[in-house]
Order: sequence, then C-alpha cells, then structure tokens
Amino acid sequence: MTYTPATQDQLLAIRVNAGIEELARSEKFAAAEPDMVEAIVEGVGQFAAGEFAPLNRVGDLEGAKLENGVVRLPDGYAEAYAEYVEQGWNAIASPAEFGGQGLPFTLACNVLENLGTANMAFNLLPMLSVGAIEALEHHGADELQQKYLPDLVSGKWSGTMNLTEPQAGSDVGALRATATPIAEGEQAGKFLIKGQKIYITWGEHELVENIIHLVLARLPDAPEGSRGISLFVVPKYHVKGDGSLGARNDVRCVSIEHKLGINASPTCVMSYGDNDECIGELVGAENRGLAAMFTMMNNARINVGNQGVQISERATQQAMDYAKERVQSARAGSADKNPVSIIEHPDVRRMLLRMKALTEGSRALLYYTAGQVDRGVLGDEAAKARGEVLTPLIKAWGTDIGIEVASLGIQVHGGMGFVEETGAAQHWRDSRIAPIYEGTNGIQAADLVTRKLGLDNGEALIGLTKEIARDASDEPALFALAGDCAAIAKWMREDASLDDRLAGSVPFCTMLSVATAGWQLLKQLRAVENGEAPGLAKTKTASVRFFLDRIVPEASGLKAAATAGAKPLYDLDTASLLG
Repeated sequence: MTYTPATQDQLLAIRVNAGIEELARSEKFAAAEPDMVEAIVEGVGQFAAGEFAPLNRVGDLEGAKLENGVVRLPDGYAEAYAEYVEQGWNAIASPAEFGGQGLPFTLACNVLENLGTANMAFNLLPMLSVGAIEALEHHGADELQQKYLPDLVSGKWSGTMNLTEPQAGSDVGALRATATPIAEGEQAGKFLIKGQKIYITWGEHELVENIIHLVLARLPDAPEGSRGISLFVVPKYHVKGDGSLGARNDVRCVSIEHKLGINASPTCVMSYGDNDECIGELVGAENRGLAAMFTMMNNARINVGNQGVQISERATQQAMDYAKERVQSARAGSADKNPVSIIEHPDVRRMLLRMKALTEGSRALLYYTAGQVDRGVLGDEAAKARGEVLTPLIKAWGTDIGIEVASLGIQVHGGMGFVEETGAAQHWRDSRIAPIYEGTNGIQAADLVTRKLGLDNGEALIGLTKEIARDASDEPALFALAGDCAAIAKWMREDASLDDRLAGSVPFCTMLSVATAGWQLLKQLRAVENGEAPGLAKTKTASVRFFLDRIVPEASGLKAAATAGAKPLYDLDTASLLG
C-alpha cells in the first residue's frame, strides 16, 4: 500500500499540543520558526514515503540475516540509510557543537514518527542512536563527547543500549557483565569488558562504519544490585586519536533472534570479551551507570510510545484504503439493494472512526509530552515534572493503542486481514513488541503509581488532573474522568497499600492517559473551530467527538478496577491458581 504522511495533523499537534511557537520564543530554540517547522515536517514525510516505506514489506519478508558474524539487510536498506544521513535527519535535535541542529526534541519526535510509520523496524536504528547521543551528551566526559558524538550525531555511526542479560531482564541489578580496570600499557585507564547481552537492537549491521555500544557492567568489589552498576562505551572498532578507525574490538554478534515482527531490525545476542580483549571506557561516575542509562531509557520510552502512534497511523491508512475498495452487501435498511463499499456499513464505520480517533489522540499526547520535555530543557521545572508524569502514559497507553488499532485494521480486512499477503497482519506483528521493551507497560504503570504519584509532593500528577478538569468544564464526560483520576490518585496516596496501588496501576494509567489525550484533542478542536488548519475542520470534529463521547466514558468505567485493591488477586493461593 502507499503511505501518505499525516503532515497536516502532525503540524496541528506540534503547534497546539507541543506549543512550538512558544518554544521558538526562547533563545535556544529560536530557529524553530513556522517556515522551518513546516519544511522539516513536510520534508521528512516525503523522505519517509519515498525511501523508507518501499522497504517495509521486503524487510518483513526477508528480514535481517546473520552470515559469518555479519548481519545482512535486504537490498535497498544501505542506500536508504546513506540518504537519511546525507539529508541530515539524524541531527535535528542534537547539540550544535557536535554538528547537530539544536532544534527542539518535538521536531526529532516528528522525524521518528514519519520514519517509523513508513518502516517501524528500520526506524529503530536511528531511534537507538538518538538515545546514545543523549546519554553521552549528559554524562560523558569531554574527551568521550569529542571522540564519539560528531559521528553519532551525523548518523555516520550508530549507537546501541546494552542492559539485558539472560538472567537480568527488568531486574537490571542482577546483571553479571564485568569491567576490570586496566592499570598499565597503551589502554591504561580503560576497562576490560566481559559478558553477554541479549535483545540488543541493531547490535550488529553493515549500514554504518562503526557501532557505539553503551554497556552496563559491574566493577570489581562493586556494591550488589543496581547500586553497583557502571556504564561503559564500547565501540565495534577502536577509534584512534585522529578520529580514524583502528582494529576490531573484541565484541561480536553470536546470533539474532527469530521474532514475531520487526524482522528487518536485527535483535542480537552480543558477546563481549571472548578473547579477554574487549576495551571499554567509563561513562560518568563509577557505580552510577543506571542513572546515566536512564537518561537514554527515558528518551527511548517516549520514542517507543511514538511507535504506537506510527503503527496506528499506518494500520488506519491501510484499513481506510481497503474499506473504500472492498464491495460487500447492500447497506442495511437501504432501498437500494446493490452491494456497497464496506466503509458504508455502520460497524465498519465505527471501527474506522475508532482507529482514527485513537491514532490522533495518541499523537496529541505524544506532542504534548515532547513539548513539556522541551520546556524542561529550557529550565521550566514544573514542565519537567509534568513531562516525567507523561512519559509512562505515552509509553504504555500509546503502545497499547498501537496494538488495538492494528488489530482493528485486521478486522476491517476480514479474512484477508489474516492473510499475510495484504500486509495488515505485519502491522499487528510489528506493534506487539512495543508494550514489552524499554520497560513493560506494567512497569510503566507501576512507575506512575509509585515515583510519579509522589513527584512534587503529588502536585505534578494532581495538578494535571486539575488542569484537565478546569479546561473541560463544558465537556461532562471528560470533566468526570478527570475527577475520577484525581479521586483515585488521592486514594492511592492516602489510603491504599503499595500492593493496592500496584494492583490498580494499569487501569489507572489508562484512565489518566485517556483523560490527557482527550484534553489535548479538545485543544485541537477549539483551535480548528477558531480557523486553524481549515482543511482538517470536518474530519477533526468527527474524530474528536468520537473520542470524547465514546472513548472517554469507557475509561471512566475502569475506576472500579483501579480501586479494587490487591486482595481479590490473592484470594486464590498460588497452588489453586495453577490448578
């Protein structure tokens, strides 16, 4: 199918939800003027449609293959990535001192949205590099930044994140990879890295000249658990003093996983130090690696939420095209008994409008989150805290929406949706990883009801519900949902046990996400009613009303689950549960 970038809806979200014009009034983001913003959004959309989208299907069918230690991608991937680097898309929000454009994170989100809608698996390559850049920018010593950032920023090199080990998934503190200080010789001051990491996205490939791995490992005599983890930069090829590449480091890809989806994204098992010669350099302070890695992970969590938006947009477009072309049965109750396009049937129309409303709602939440992150960078502490509250919402709800919309897309196709040849099934298969990686959605919800619930003495989250209620005084369903969220947050803080909070965390996360997305869609609707984006007026009114009148009331129905407490989960002992 052809992919058409959602340029106008993206621009509306960037203006209304991210507030790009306000950001551009700051000295740091002064270059983000309307003409520049439109040029970026339109330009990357055209690039994604022309270069990344045509490779989506072949990437799914052929996938990545490991041959003699080298990961090979289908024909066309190397050329498309080279063009991506040549056009400078990797550098949008990176620091200017290392060759970046220094534009808002909001616009980097838009680059990734377009690339990922065109080809989700391929887009994971630049997505991981963006996170590596941020980790080194915030935690790397000047020498490391000068050595690695220019080529990471340009996209000439790519970056990875190495946390997981076979025995250490979400419990990162259980990792066993080691880092031994080198006391003498040419590599004195560096470390010998040894261990194995799994699920390393784009851990090996030939599209770039060098791959810069950020690896969590444990120093000798380090404290147990997460307090004893350090972060190291481990290049695939050693980098000489003049910036040129030296010999291959002692790091290799042992195997790649055979997965449900994202087949063109090599998910690697990486082995470090098989010959006891893997050299790494410390990033930040000893035993403070988790803090440095979380800089990268928080960035990645928003970008994974973005993937939910991406797959929703692609699945919706394909379902719309199919429903328009597929002719089946007469319209019920019509005097005309001739078969019509299935888009005319009420239930198909319901599914399509739901897909559209959920996609636009998750996009509105994405750009609202990005705008708060940008304000945090400018020194707005309240916005920074708000961004921290929003991060688990966009990651968890955004990716849940990706699955729901992709599944509805299959349903719209009927039996043909279950047949791989149409491509609808690929969207669902690709979407299914997003609620799992970068912290499962259950972990996101747990973060919301523990750390984020108490942020700024509770005001960061409660203040959000108050603001939604204040703006939604003329929308009864949204006003009620905001009130429900505030009441649940108060109960969780004042009366609920930790188990009670965790038991209700997922429904509460969904409720707050829907309330926030609905609020941001309401802002879009008011902007459109005031004459902004006139081309969207009719369709935006329909999708926002669907969201506010149908999806918002559904979310209020989760209040009972959010407040039921943990006891019912344990009324059945483990042995009885297992049967």
